[in-house]
Amino acid sequence: MKNNKVNFQDWGLVDYQEAWDRQESIFSSIVNSKIANRDNQTAKPTDNYLIFVEHPHVYTLGKSGKPENLLLDEKGLEEKSASYYKINRGGDITYHGPGQIVGYPILDLDNFFTDIHLYLRTLEEAIIQTLAHYGITAGRYPGYTGVWIDPDNEKARKICAMGVRCSRWVTMHGFAFNVNSDLGYFKNIVPCGIDDKDVTSMARELGHSVDPAEVKAVLKEKIAALFNMELIDQEAVS
Repeated sequence: MKNNKVNFQDWGLVDYQEAWDRQESIFSSIVNSKIANRDNQTAKPTDNYLIFVEHPHVYTLGKSGKPENLLLDEKGLEEKSASYYKINRGGDITYHGPGQIVGYPILDLDNFFTDIHLYLRTLEEAIIQTLAHYGITAGRYPGYTGVWIDPDNEKARKICAMGVRCSRWVTMHGFAFNVNSDLGYFKNIVPCGIDDKDVTSMARELGHSVDPAEVKAVLKEKIAALFNMELIDQEAVS
């Protein structure tokens, strides 16, 4: 039985490790439910979650990433008040920090569609449509995940990075969307392993900061529509 109901939670500003632990707990619960359902004649639909969160300054390195793409040593990280984690998503190194909307869809794709490439393209499309709402034209850069401004010329710059984990068609991790981000922190890494392209934000493109609550509302609407989700707003677990 498919379940398109998705529990939405906004966790606010949360330390990366704490958020990762919360994700793992939800992810494991859904995977365990799927395993239990295989031999259960009265199987219950699996749960789905969409989580928005903001992190203090942190760099994360995916499974296929190169440690040398972090350009800071331990002292440099301390000076930048930043932490660093090697994690279990795909992709290379990226940055999370204040002014960024980080999205963690923890979905059982059996409830939607079992195609990880379509999943990534659909998340990208939600960001593209959100940017269009603000008059920013964005698209995809061939061969890379994420969302880009001017992807078809030498001025290509990335505004949203993506990296996911998927097991038994259950997803975790997700996207990092630069809204009012301090872009200086990207100078301390080779973002996503790409050393010849710039990084940008909505604030930089528009020339002024943007109301993050408003962007979240638009983005929620776009994700729900594209995935045909019924979002259920919940208070975040403290």
